[in-house]
Amino acid sequence: MVLEQQIDGFARARAQSQTALVDDCRSGAATDWKGPERRAEATSTTRWLAQMLDEVDYGMLLLVDAARVLHANHAARMELDAEHPLQVVGDTLRVREAQDLMPLHQALLAARGGQRKLVTLGRDDGSVSVAVTPLGLLGLGGPAATLLLLGKRKVCATLTVQMFARCHGLTPAEARVLEALSAGIEPRELTQLHGVALTTVRTQIAAIRLKVGAQSIGDVLRRVAVLPPVVGALRGVA
Repeated sequence: MVLEQQIDGFARARAQSQTALVDDCRSGAATDWKGPERRAEATSTTRWLAQMLDEVDYGMLLLVDAARVLHANHAARMELDAEHPLQVVGDTLRVREAQDLMPLHQALLAARGGQRKLVTLGRDDGSVSVAVTPLGLLGLGGPAATLLLLGKRKVCATLTVQMFARCHGLTPAEARVLEALSAGIEPRELTQLHGVALTTVRTQIAAIRLKVGAQSIGDVLRRVAVLPPVVGALRGVA
């Protein structure tokens, strides 16, 4: 739901914005020269930083003046679908539900005061945790920047599990079992999903544990849960 009042609510926390992402004053550069070489270097660095953020499978939004979106990485652009509690309209961050307006607004105000906040937005199974982190000023006299780190809506990305499975030599069937277990599906449910007997599922679980070198399947799942988030080389258009 798009609320007209939320624009006013966010606007109270906004100052005059400046669009510079790279500020030489912040880096303590000793020279004022900003010729083609310096500009090209800054442009390349900015592009590399954006590409680096796109390789992280956590949605990240860089905000200035509390509500204006300066940058969203690939994961954030994919996450902010019709079911996500947050949305970006133009370059303005908004919430879909009235209930989420005040918690987010208060967290953004707290970030302007240097405080980190964790808020939960949305309802029931569609709820998402969002970490709100102050980044300080973007350069001398620049606007205040805030990082929004979007929580995952599922435990572990499919690609990450698949990479882990290949690393440990799991068969395709074992990889599917591991992916399902990582998503919280019980072994008995797998018998219906995969159309196999419970003894087959248990044999696959034992094989997974053996190949990974873990004492239990719980240990395997804990390892999977802390894997670095990875996005695919072939990404959807966002």
